[in-house]
Amino acid sequence: MTRQQQLDYAALILRLGLGTMFIAHALLKLMVFTLPGTVQFFASVGLVGWLAYPVTALELAGGSLLILGIASRWVALVLIPVLLGALSVHLGNGWLFTNANGGWEYPAFLAIACVVQVLLGDGAYTARQFMPGRQQLAHA
Repeated sequence: MTRQQQLDYAALILRLGLGTMFIAHALLKLMVFTLPGTVQFFASVGLVGWLAYPVTALELAGGSLLILGIASRWVALVLIPVLLGALSVHLGNGWLFTNANGGWEYPAFLAIACVVQVLLGDGAYTARQFMPGRQQLAHA
């Protein structure tokens, strides 16, 4: 396996992990907490409540695009502020996410993972491969 193939598979694995995580968090907001409950939570931690709507949409759409390998660099870049917002909510709770109300290690790690995705790009096995008239860019 060449170095480039290793990087492409690394990007794929990271993309799938991040995409799954973002979709899971969006579905948690939609199906468990509900959007009104998420709005209320955002307001309770000092955020503007209506931000729950675009955050949930970004997580769901962004996670889906990451899994498909569509514009992964841009998607990961757009999702970094979402993670920084989550990090800011947990800053006062200490480092460990097992602390009461969750620490900031998990959102910090995910923000760093998104930066790595920005650097790596789409990687292997993207939806672009299956689009008529489009070729997968080796380093896109």
